[in-house]
Amino acid sequence: MYPCVTVDLEKLGHNVRSLKRLCGQYGIEILGITKVFGGELPIASVLVENGLHMLGDSRIENIKKYRALPCEKWLIRMPGVSEARETVRYCDVSLNSELQTLKALDREAKRQKKIHKAVLMADLGDLREGCIEESDLAECAEFARQAEGLELYGLGTNLTCFSFVQPDQEKLSRLVQLARKYGAGTYVSGGNSATIQLMLQGGIPEGVNSLRLGEALLFGRERSGYQYLPGMYNDAFCVEAEVIECKEKPSMPFGTIGRDSYGKRPEFTDRGWRMRAICAMGRQDVDPETMWPEDEGIEIVGASSDHFVVDITDAARRYEVGDCIRFRLGYFAAMRAFTSRYVKKKYVGGIHERYLAGRFNYIYAGYRENSGLQHAGKGSGAAYPPGNGASGI
Repeated sequence: MYPCVTVDLEKLGHNVRSLKRLCGQYGIEILGITKVFGGELPIASVLVENGLHMLGDSRIENIKKYRALPCEKWLIRMPGVSEARETVRYCDVSLNSELQTLKALDREAKRQKKIHKAVLMADLGDLREGCIEESDLAECAEFARQAEGLELYGLGTNLTCFSFVQPDQEKLSRLVQLARKYGAGTYVSGGNSATIQLMLQGGIPEGVNSLRLGEALLFGRERSGYQYLPGMYNDAFCVEAEVIECKEKPSMPFGTIGRDSYGKRPEFTDRGWRMRAICAMGRQDVDPETMWPEDEGIEIVGASSDHFVVDITDAARRYEVGDCIRFRLGYFAAMRAFTSRYVKKKYVGGIHERYLAGRFNYIYAGYRENSGLQHAGKGSGAAYPPGNGASGI
């Protein structure tokens, strides 16, 4: 059934090992972020199997899926007061910036007879989460140090996710300074995949020892300059969609052009008559702006909620109704695909092969019956065309 996402777990494992080795050269430990794939156990297992000791997600529901894995679980979106009970139950660590939430976590941790680890967040200019006033941070740090149910575990910041303020040496030096001042230096988290470029330039100050990485791990791409990292695969996540219409049509619509769903008036270029195909998926399932056809002669024209239009005039082969077109996925396209219940998921290679051989049953116990997981043996993944493999390998 289509559309269907295929995840190559062997390529993903290679990416994890490569990035872990690279970050290790700079004294950086990776917190692997699982929200892109909704915490699905086969993928989370690959991250742990290949050396990651910490996994994080913004939703407790996703963390529950891999609660049996031998790793530290981080809730990377600040919990609500109403989530205190489940946060303490399922998460070892949470990011925080509100005293009221810390008090709720402390109460719940004492009730559950646990010690919950709190990482405080400092806002260094991106204006999303975090304490922007030092007095606010000081109050939270003092409470976390004194609370019976909490451990002040570290200090972090978030950049490039909201206002797209870039990380730099000055900002991260300020983070280290604050962490040392308030005794929060166990884990000093210097941001996400956008900090990798600064790391490679030698610009991360001593004291920053952790990064929260999702896009770089899964897609081999850093987020500051949006460059692919050498020696890492960018095609571990692909989607196939079925062609449901294939016709030659004019490239210029005829009639009065109105506004789209975002209130904008679209513009078109007249390229004459072109051969177009419609695939049975849409913006409800994927993000057209962050995915690329494996057939480089195909051009994405656009998409509505459930129709995906491509220009196949210059395609490397002839496509007909009933054929499938394969696309390489980026961050947001993969996130939508894993969120959509209309997109099937298939795993090939890596830990999945060993599971089929009867190993890792402790990880998968009770999971297969509830997941709808499709099993694929060796050779079931499509061959990758030249140019779509790991760069620099």
